[in-house]
Amino acid sequence: MRAVQVAKRNGPLELVERPVPEPGRGEVRVRVEACGICHSDSFAVEGTFPGITYPRVPGHEIAGRIDALGPEVVGWKPGQRVGVGWFGGACYRCEPCRRGHHVDCRNLRVPGVSYDGGYADYMVCPADALAAIPDDLAAADAAPLLCAGITTFNALRHSGALPGDTVAILGIGGLGHLGVQFARKLGYRTIAIARGQDKAALARELGAHEYIDSTAGNPGAALKRLGGAKTILATATSGKAISDVVGGLAVRGNLVIVGVSGEPVQVSTLALVGNSAEVSGHASGTSIESEDTMRFAALTGVRPMIETVPLEQAPEAYAKMMRNEARFRMVLTMV
Repeated sequence: MRAVQVAKRNGPLELVERPVPEPGRGEVRVRVEACGICHSDSFAVEGTFPGITYPRVPGHEIAGRIDALGPEVVGWKPGQRVGVGWFGGACYRCEPCRRGHHVDCRNLRVPGVSYDGGYADYMVCPADALAAIPDDLAAADAAPLLCAGITTFNALRHSGALPGDTVAILGIGGLGHLGVQFARKLGYRTIAIARGQDKAALARELGAHEYIDSTAGNPGAALKRLGGAKTILATATSGKAISDVVGGLAVRGNLVIVGVSGEPVQVSTLALVGNSAEVSGHASGTSIESEDTMRFAALTGVRPMIETVPLEQAPEAYAKMMRNEARFRMVLTMV
């Protein structure tokens, strides 16, 4: 089979031929039809994830069909359409797992990082990592929903905001363009915040009721003038950009951070205490929550904006994503 691997830390992505892998106990083999390219794939390329070994095939936005079942797999069948996202299996022994918080597993397995991922014709994963793909959702559209989609959808539906509440989406990129769509379809008064007036038309096309240009003044103050937000979903990775919107929270509002860069966020304690407001981070979600995301997207028409390229062009597509030149998700196709 074809696979695109990284042979060593910070090494180049290279197309190689490998034997088709065999599933072990509790595992399935997936014939990959599409795999999204995510910024987190850099964990594999750059070797920044603890315990990673090489060579490694990246990719954790995987859509395809079950090709073979390993021993003791129940509930799944060959030919079934499935996806595998950031959640690639849990230990079910650590404290978060024992409390039912499987996405917070201290021994979380991630496709393309902990084991070989979807930049290949086939991949093998634990059966508990599988999410069923709806029949009316194309593989190339499903793939980005398994990371970018579930991250924004799950964060919004668990944020405490109710239909009719005001929700702001900070950033209109790979995460944010999905966040705006999900917020509108969930019934929120949706406000998009981004840099420059050139994004205003796209924001409204995606479903935003209002648009705030963060370069035109303090975006938190502008959001406050619109009544304040019950939830601000921060998909941007700039610590300063996130800090600037905190003042736009309504009373008992919640700033939910899903964009990750490592930059610090400065928050006024007065703004938090005075409004009984909260700041929180949100991880992606489990395999069943990936199913929820894809079913909701199929029902409501939410779709990622994608550019598809064949597997052989993975190195160029990855480089384009890392240069922030992709609008908005790059997806590798195998068939």
